[in-house]
Amino acid sequence: MATDQGPVVDSALLRSELVRLRKEKGLTQEQVARTLEWSPSKLIRVEGGKSSITRTDLQALLRMYDVTSESRQERLQTLARGARETPWWNRYRGLVNDDLLSLTGYTAGASVIRQFHGTLVPGLLQIREYAQVLVSDLSDPTAAAMSIELRLDRQRRLLERAKPPRQYYLLDEAVIRRHVGVGEDPGIMPMQLRHIVDRVESEDELTVRVIPFTAGYHQGVYGPFVLLEFEGELSDVLHLEGRPGTAATITGDSPQIAEYRDTFERMLEGALSADETVELIRQVADELER
Repeated sequence: MATDQGPVVDSALLRSELVRLRKEKGLTQEQVARTLEWSPSKLIRVEGGKSSITRTDLQALLRMYDVTSESRQERLQTLARGARETPWWNRYRGLVNDDLLSLTGYTAGASVIRQFHGTLVPGLLQIREYAQVLVSDLSDPTAAAMSIELRLDRQRRLLERAKPPRQYYLLDEAVIRRHVGVGEDPGIMPMQLRHIVDRVESEDELTVRVIPFTAGYHQGVYGPFVLLEFEGELSDVLHLEGRPGTAATITGDSPQIAEYRDTFERMLEGALSADETVELIRQVADELER
């Protein structure tokens, strides 16, 4: 049975462990390939995530790396099975920008999600009506509809995981005061705000905090970002949001990841507490309804 982390994270966890096992044995890719009578490019593709690995080939590697524990072998085989599965988000490919699908793959298996946004409600908190306003300028109605469905699908699947991720959302006050949808239906934004409050109060894994205008300048003015953490030996992932084609997903040991993690924590210092945030969101929802 595969994990519920999704094939992107399963593949990354498997590759990370295989590389670590090889290096612990002091072996190069060429030495391993020569011993197993593989072409060097085969192992390079496996370790680089360009090619899946069969059960037989994985067993061969584990024997070479002296992995004898049955439980450890089965865990790695489970990751390999998960990595070979077709991503559920493939149905959106070609209709939704690749930046978002890349983020979706990592988010699907994250254990902790931290996100800052300074202008809009993050996609994982949006209601359908709010999302419809945001995609109303897309010329392709099918692409617009699929973009909305992907946002809602991502939310549902995270909640369905055996162990849902911890989610921390840090928002500028502008996010909750911008009356999105006022031209179509003035009730959309109050409904969106009450939805956020309902989720915060019903989901132990979800925290939302607002940076008030009175806090003045903060580093979030440079743009929205997402930080993802994972269980196991997998480095954090940083996603810098932007217009389609300009976003960036950063993995590995990039110093930017640590910088943004520190930035997020420092921005929290100027934010309202979780309880104060809920009170403010309710207050703004009431104001927008009047």
